Amino acid sequence: MDDVDPVLILMAIVVLTALAFDFTNGFHDTANAMATSIATKALSPKAAVTLCAVLNLVGAFLSIEVALTVTTAVIRIQTSTGGVRPELVTDGGFNILLILLSGLAGAIIWNILTWLWGLPSSSSHALVGGLVGATIAGLGFAEVKWFGEAEHLDGVVGKVVLPALASPFIALVVSAIGTKIVFMVTRGVAERYREAGFRWGQIGTASLLSLSHGTNDAQKTMGMVTLALIASGQWHDLEAIPLWVKVACAVAIAAGTYIGGWRIIRTMGHGLVQVSSPQGMAAEAASAAVILASSQMGFALSTTHVATGSILGTGLGIGAKVRWSVAKRMVFAWLTTLPAAGAMGAIMYLIGHLVGGAAGAFTVFGLIVLSALGMYLRSRRDKISSANINAEWKEDPK
Repeated sequence: MDDVDPVLILMAIVVLTALAFDFTNGFHDTANAMATSIATKALSPKAAVTLCAVLNLVGAFLSIEVALTVTTAVIRIQTSTGGVRPELVTDGGFNILLILLSGLAGAIIWNILTWLWGLPSSSSHALVGGLVGATIAGLGFAEVKWFGEAEHLDGVVGKVVLPALASPFIALVVSAIGTKIVFMVTRGVAERYREAGFRWGQIGTASLLSLSHGTNDAQKTMGMVTLALIASGQWHDLEAIPLWVKVACAVAIAAGTYIGGWRIIRTMGHGLVQVSSPQGMAAEAASAAVILASSQMGFALSTTHVATGSILGTGLGIGAKVRWSVAKRMVFAWLTTLPAAGAMGAIMYLIGHLVGGAAGAFTVFGLIVLSALGMYLRSRRDKISSANINAEWKEDPK
């Protein structure tokens, strides 16, 4: 054991933790694609998560633009040739890897916490927030790539913050218009026939949304794993992602999706608006269009923001009642995700740095496991599963 490189051990821990984050991303975001289809009974809960898992797996291989955004547009560790800046690797890259591990820790803990609360917060923003917080703690404020090059829409602000602000409103408008058009066109159709027909349509739009989710969210973890490989000197190409990384991340997010984040699916499907099949189809189509366009532009988009904006848009498009109390809690989660995950990432780094060496890395990993286990056990007190996912929502609309 004495001849084992501690940097390689830490790199392996980072890769394992990144795949664990990808798994939480999967069950946290299943609701984005399938909540409305489950709520309208277009798909059974089990069929919905199975279909979503398969299409997330396929979607992960369709593009790498978002992965490259995470690799190159968040923190300043790379040289133009793909290696790590020499002044940052005097310890063989150990400190950089500890930063990545701590950032992932902040993201995982926030993901599971918001899942426990049933709040559809952004896994993307949790990841970026955790990485930014750990980087500030470990390297300083200046080592975060806030704006990138002046002539490009780049960096954390251009690739993450601005899309976060714009995407839910764009999705809301597109969905509201789509819903209004759908109900205008089918005005003379009996409701039972309209519902039956649009349920079939929902299967198609939910599938497209699942595919688009895979093209966006699985890639963020690919970017983190590639950063770990770069930091440890195992990879130097800033324009590509290793094949094994693509496969591992695709499988991890698909497995998480199959588990089904039932608590969040319930909130998305029943907590905001009582959704009919035409509304569900309009929401899913609007979300898929916005996400696919953003993925091609390399934006680390929050699919949660997009899906929530679309669902709200379906309600506003036909003047349906919206549970604004639930919407306010969601917006609060959105606004706090980046700083909260960032604070957790910074705290984790400081703990790992204080303990020092491999022991510090194992301490951070252990804290992730203990936190996740504690929140899982807490969730068993009020279990939500596929059996009670469509139970009546008890909170009165406000």
